[in-house]
Amino acid sequence: MVMNERCPMCRQPTQLEVGFYYGTSYVSYLIGVVLSIATLIAWWAIIGFSFTDNRFFYWLFLNSFLLIALQPWLMRFSRSLWISWFVRYDPDWKNSEPEKAERMNQSQMNNW
Repeated sequence: MVMNERCPMCRQPTQLEVGFYYGTSYVSYLIGVVLSIATLIAWWAIIGFSFTDNRFFYWLFLNSFLLIALQPWLMRFSRSLWISWFVRYDPDWKNSEPEKAERMNQSQMNNW
């Protein structure tokens, strides 16, 4: 899925510079770790862990499935969170033009 060059609502450019969204992998990883710790604590409080059966492995498979199923949402949420740290909210966004992306090099876009 290709990301829009501009937000359809406010016209804010989504590519601020080449490789801008590399940092979202760290944000997504942190959210995944927090989610895994939350499910581990919930599993431990509700079901518990034991060395005599495979309850830990059941949690491990359930948590892996949950993280894989939530990956599209995690990716989009981490991108939204990442750009919100670098682009200020403009309360008058309907009437004003967004800031131009200064450090874009069109020849290097999608140059993997």
